[in-house]
Amino acid sequence: MKIALLGYGKMGKTIEQIAINRGHEIVLTIDKNDSDYDISQADVAIDFSIPTVAFNNISKCLNNNVPVISGTTGWLDHYDEAVALCKEKNGAFIYASNYSLGVNIFFELNKTLAKMMSTLKQYNISMEEIHHTQKLDAPSGTAISLAEDVIAQNANYKGWKLDEGDETTIPIVAKRIEDVPGTHTVAYDSEVDTINIEHIAHNRQGFALGAVVAAEWIIGKAGVFTMNDVLNIG
Repeated sequence: MKIALLGYGKMGKTIEQIAINRGHEIVLTIDKNDSDYDISQADVAIDFSIPTVAFNNISKCLNNNVPVISGTTGWLDHYDEAVALCKEKNGAFIYASNYSLGVNIFFELNKTLAKMMSTLKQYNISMEEIHHTQKLDAPSGTAISLAEDVIAQNANYKGWKLDEGDETTIPIVAKRIEDVPGTHTVAYDSEVDTINIEHIAHNRQGFALGAVVAAEWIIGKAGVFTMNDVLNIG
């Protein structure tokens, strides 16, 4: 499989190592400021770029009939446009805020717990995410996905807010600490006890492996997919 890496930072380099170890070829590596490149030489593209260029990268892939896996967060104002373009071109596209197998299981646990807790008004929900200092967006896309899963399962909440919430919004505290790959905690707190579910990433390997597995899976398919499709969960 010939892979284009759109975004060649720490995550891109980790994906490169895993892809090569799995027998794939990296035919293109694009830095965040590159815009003039030939994507057609690739069988699939993996985008871990930056929010300001992610949609352009995805569009170029879809316009050239190259399946694209996107793990960039912070660009989702254009997500519906990407979906529409994918359908128009009969392309193949996966966006995930997090490609880790463990995190996607964590998402499903979060949905289940939110549904179980939805009638227990005495519990207040809050979230915390911790990432490395190079992460540009806050809160993380994973934290937003977790919050939206809770909101979908729990009619008491209508949205989320960074750092502070109220009776109808979930507060998400975002911390940036050197060399932290990613920690996400969802807390249900009452006067008598607290229930936490937490995912702690020890390194970038899990995120990178999931992206490569998604790229392997999407070859030969058409449509807009999620990691639940790739992993057959949910």
